[in-house]
Amino acid sequence: MDKLMDHPWFIRVVSLLLAIMLYMSANVGAKTGETRNTFGQEDTETLIDIPVVAYYDENNLVVSGVPKYVNVTLQGPASIVKPTALQRNFEVYVDLTELPLGTYTVPIKYRDISDKLKVTIQPASAKVTIREKVSKRFPVGVEFFNRNKMPDGYSVGEPTVKPDTVTITGAKELIDEIAFVKAIVDLDGATETLTREAGVRVYDRRGNELDIEPEPSSVEVTVPVKSPSKTVPVQVQTTGELPDGVHLVSITPEPDRVTIYGPKEVLNHIDKLEGLTVDLDDITDDATVELDAPLPDGAKNVDPDKIKVHIDVEKDVTQTWKDVPIAVIGLPDSYKAEFVKPLEGKITVRLVGPPDVVRGLTKDDIRLYVDVGGLDTGEHQVPIQWNHPEQVQWQPSVETAMVQISEKAAAQ
Repeated sequence: MDKLMDHPWFIRVVSLLLAIMLYMSANVGAKTGETRNTFGQEDTETLIDIPVVAYYDENNLVVSGVPKYVNVTLQGPASIVKPTALQRNFEVYVDLTELPLGTYTVPIKYRDISDKLKVTIQPASAKVTIREKVSKRFPVGVEFFNRNKMPDGYSVGEPTVKPDTVTITGAKELIDEIAFVKAIVDLDGATETLTREAGVRVYDRRGNELDIEPEPSSVEVTVPVKSPSKTVPVQVQTTGELPDGVHLVSITPEPDRVTIYGPKEVLNHIDKLEGLTVDLDDITDDATVELDAPLPDGAKNVDPDKIKVHIDVEKDVTQTWKDVPIAVIGLPDSYKAEFVKPLEGKITVRLVGPPDVVRGLTKDDIRLYVDVGGLDTGEHQVPIQWNHPEQVQWQPSVETAMVQISEKAAAQ
């Protein structure tokens, strides 16, 4: 066996057989479409969606027309095509750094691909426009959608937007077309104040939406939603009593009318705001108290929700009159009466009561009298009485009088 292997013809035959096998293997692989990493073999790969990089002054310029992606076809030795296609560590780009403002057709280039490969880019060029870049701030308005789908009687107040301005950057010609910026809020079924994140949309003067993204692209919008309302008077009730010598002049709510919000069927049964109560026990001077507005059953809220109640009081004043005469009543015509005490039938009277009552009285309004009806002749001690207005107290210098009753002398 060793001798056979050492024979030259044996080696030639084996070599020939190996060569035939390699040839057949290469041909079969080519017919089935397999890529072999065989020296000298050609291959073709088409790579799709290869990103395009644009080089220009991004701080001051805006470029349009550069395709985002292209297709790249690589053709050449399989040993180079395959790794290049797999690794994709090359770049496709357009170089606009030396071009002034304007519109140009520029080639789409590549780099970092072996010179041994044939490279085809589709599309091979792009029509680009280079414009001046500007930034401008715009106020954000609010546009309502489906307002007619709010429940009957509900309305919206003035919305607030945070932030209330956005910055838009782009070509000067495009920025000049912007007429207004809006955040859109859907009001379908809204029955209470809502806060929503809303996308910002940009429009030209004709109302067409522009394909521009502002910064930020969305804002927070708060929309007050008001339910049906009814304005009614405020009713204030009191508990307790004012201390002696203090009189109530007025109780005045501020405001004296409030707006109640709620469903219509609830509002139909409300004609005043009830439930406000002021305690008078400790009130000695004018005072103001702040009370929470009570919320009627079924209502949503009351505006305002705080009510000030002004309590005006007045303290008693005094008025003193001297020598007020005492009249005698109930005396028969055949009798006469003389005051033994007080002398001349006059006393001092001190009145205590509300200022508007006491200060409105005069001495003539005070009628003092003693009733001697049914008394016989002689001296009698009788109480002094008076006709006085309500709310007024009187303090006489004496409370009784000594009266001498006697018969009148017969006429001659």
